Amino acid sequence: MYKRDLITAEIQKLGQAIARILCLKQEGRLEEADNGLNEMLEADFGILFSDLVACDATDFVAFLTEKNFPSEKLEILSQVLYLKFNNTVLTAENKSVAEKLQLTYQTLEVKHHVVNMNNLSRQKTVTDFLKQHA
Repeated sequence: MYKRDLITAEIQKLGQAIARILCLKQEGRLEEADNGLNEMLEADFGILFSDLVACDATDFVAFLTEKNFPSEKLEILSQVLYLKFNNTVLTAENKSVAEKLQLTYQTLEVKHHVVNMNNLSRQKTVTDFLKQHA
């Protein structure tokens, strides 16, 4: 029970951080929002954005397996990555983020049996982007 309470508190904290970042984006403070996302990746998920972009699919799956995030935290990771993703711009960085997003959604579905309409919509956007720029 105590461990579950800690996970719940951590998820609430991450959700609040995402809300702050979304506010920054709406206010046009894009650099601050991007820095906030990078800080979240490093502090809360244990990976630098540059390392995430540079790693291949095998390394990213190994990272997810090693960290063994609960489904709620993996859901937050997918939100962070989706905020970093821009489906209108083709860059190597953006393509790498899209690939990591696909792997994150796949892990949520297969390992945690989590499927929701929001993720399905985002997953379709990511898949379409990757097909378009294959």
